[in-house]
This record gives sequence, structure tokens and C-alpha cells, in this order.
Amino acid sequence: MPPETRYARSGEVGIAYQVFGEGEIDLALAFPFISHLDLMWESPAQARFLRRIGSFARVVVFDRRGVGLSDPVEGAPTLEERMDDLRAVMDAAGFERAALLGMSEGATMCMLFAATYPDRTSALVLWGAMARSTRASDYPWAPEREAVEEAQEELVAPLWGQGATIDIFAPSMAGDPRAREFQARFERQAASPMRVGQLSKMFLDTDVRGALPLIHVPTLVLHRRNDRAVNYRAARWLAEQIEGSRYAELEGEDHFPWVGDSDAALEAIEEFLTGVRPGPTPERVLATVLFTDIVDSTRLATEIGDRRWRDLLEEHHGVVREQLRRFGGREIKTTGDGFLATFDGPTRAAECARAIVDEMPSLGIEVRAGLHTGEVELIGEDVGGIAVHVAARIAALAGARTVLASRTVRDLAAGSGVGFDSYGRHALKGIADEWDIYSVASTPLSAGAVA
Repeated sequence: MPPETRYARSGEVGIAYQVFGEGEIDLALAFPFISHLDLMWESPAQARFLRRIGSFARVVVFDRRGVGLSDPVEGAPTLEERMDDLRAVMDAAGFERAALLGMSEGATMCMLFAATYPDRTSALVLWGAMARSTRASDYPWAPEREAVEEAQEELVAPLWGQGATIDIFAPSMAGDPRAREFQARFERQAASPMRVGQLSKMFLDTDVRGALPLIHVPTLVLHRRNDRAVNYRAARWLAEQIEGSRYAELEGEDHFPWVGDSDAALEAIEEFLTGVRPGPTPERVLATVLFTDIVDSTRLATEIGDRRWRDLLEEHHGVVREQLRRFGGREIKTTGDGFLATFDGPTRAAECARAIVDEMPSLGIEVRAGLHTGEVELIGEDVGGIAVHVAARIAALAGARTVLASRTVRDLAAGSGVGFDSYGRHALKGIADEWDIYSVASTPLSAGAVA
């Protein structure tokens, strides 16, 4: 469950904040220019990133004034007001002194805070940061002001709320329709087009170069070499201006730290703040894994031709995604003519699989499915582990219009009304021992569905 959202008073303004984590270090995290405390936990990548930080620190996160869940205000907040807001949430969280993790445009405020309030800053971590937002004669790494204004007017403003920012901030996910859809929803709920315009104008005037020589706390500057939003040379220069700082350049093009190789970023942050650099710790959860695929797809594609096959696949994908939404499944990825998905419980997974298989004949195709409940390893947006392999092998046993499940699924779904018939004992390729397999004969489709 996401942590509880509370409000701190910064003058007359309510600042939404959350506290989570059990580590010994107090850490305050300043997000990029937009955020939404509740919605961010719906992103598996961002939630994983935050939980990992919470494994070694007690963390306070907040929406800046006028953004997300915080009180609306007139105009864009100044850096001074944003420092007031950070102090307010630190006070509310009981953080007398904290490490600051500033991301992107949020890093500029953290730099100024560290210089202004060294007594309240124990360390500084800057991700995707810049000291100045536009080019100057002595600062050639940023774009021209006119170019930024033109991009804002012609590219950002007209497309706000459609997820277009993913192309710049998380390009490795830009081809994923679900990720783009989520980014669109995030944009709409975090800030209105007018607010974004105000924040962008304020950003254009940002320049904290004068504060850099006054930062005397331990500082780590992290940047991805091919970051599309901020040139890595700006980060290199930034690190040179902060006495004693460390600079680490990572591979990748994503501006958001939770996208791409987030483990490299997390390991560097944890080592800097704790003195210990652990290997990546995979998250493991209990889940029911579903595999589906179209029976005899190669023959069918050959018979109907490429164009009709593409259209049919789109219809197939639409049906599967609608049923996943209905029953609360999480699409992991498509496998060409099939899907890999996970569920919190076996009953919904069985009902979803049965609904998918039963609906496909109306499209002129037949589908099979396999289910297994076990421990899965969360790997960014993907999943792994033996449970995934078992589910895949079970699906491979199934015939047309058949849903097969392991004994674990049957046992955990006891009393749900889902009907299981014995399908015999089978050896699963690459898996030890023989397995009791069951076919899902019927399900109470009206029960367990997610509205």
C-alpha cells in the first residue's frame, strides 16, 4: 500500500508529503518539475525505485506547491518558497537534518538549500542536474533560451496531457503504449497546461551557479551519458564547482532515474549515503502468472496474409487487455501472439484466463492459457523466476480453448467457485519432478471482477 499522504503548513499553503522507509538515514527527495504523490505508486518502476531507497533510508517526499496534491497557488513558486516548503515537510516528518536527493529541476532547489541551510543538510545527491537552464557565454552546455521557449510553445503546450514528455524523459519506454498512457494521465493529474507554462517560464530564469562554491556538504553528482533532457557536460561542470564532490556518469538515455538501469543509480546512491554498495536485490512477491497464446498462429497468419493478421492481432490484444483490466491483471509484455500477465490472486487469474479463451472464437481464433502461483522476481517492468517458467510450460501443454493450471492454483482457489478437472501428471520441460495439472472448467465470472 502507498504511504499515507499528509499535509505540512508552509505559511498559508498546504504541502502534500509522505514518509516511508525504515533506514537509519533521513533523506528528503525533491522530484522533477511535476509530481503526484498518490499516482506515482501506480508506476511499478517508480514504486520499485522508491521502495529500494526506503530500504536504507527514512524518506520524505512531497509535491511542490501548486503541483499534484499540494494546494494550488497563483503563479510558479520561487526557489525561496520551495526551500520554505522543504523545511516545512522536514519539520513535519521530524527530520532535523537530512540528506537531499534532488532530481532534474528539483536539484536546483536542493543545491540552494544545501548552501543556505548547511546545518539541516547532511549530504547532497544530484541526479540529472543543471546549475542553469539556458545557455550563456560562460555556460555553453544548455540550449538557447529562444529554442526552449519555442519547444514549449510548439511541442509541450499543445501536447500536454497526451504523454508526449515520455519521448524526452523516458525514451526507452516510449514505444510502450501502456507507459505512454500512464504518462499522459500523470501529466493531466499533476499539473494543468497553464501551470506547466508557469513552471517552464520560472525554470528559464533559474541560475544557481553563484551558490555552488558555498556547498560544503558531501555531494554526489549522477548523470546518464546520453540523457536527452540535460547534457552530461552540464553535470560534469557542476561537479567541478562543488568542492570535494564526486561525479559518476552512467550509461543510458533516460532522464528519470527509475527508468532504464535503475539499479546502477540506486547502488551508487546507497553506497554514497551508507558507505556500503550492495549488489542489486531482486524483489520477490507471491503472484499468479498467466501465459496465453494463439493456437496454430503460424498457419493462420500464412492463410490470411500479413495485413489481415496484423488487424487480427490488434483485435486479439484489445480483448486480452480488456479482460486484464476487468480482472485486475497486470500486463507484463506481449509475446508476439500471446501475453504474459500477473495477478494478486489465483481466482481472478483463472477467471480472466477462462474469459479470454472463451471470447476468442468470436474473432475466428483459438487461444490456450497456462497458470501457476508462486514466487516471482520483479525486474523493473519485467518478472522472472521459476514460477514464470512453470506457467509457460503449463501453457505449452494446453490445447485449443483450454486453460491449464498447477495444483497450487487449484488449492489456493478452493471455495472460490472455480471448477477444476484433473488433467493428469506431467513432466514439464526443464522443471524437476512431475506436476499435477488441472484444467479450468468453469468460473463464476460475475465474482472477483474489478470494476
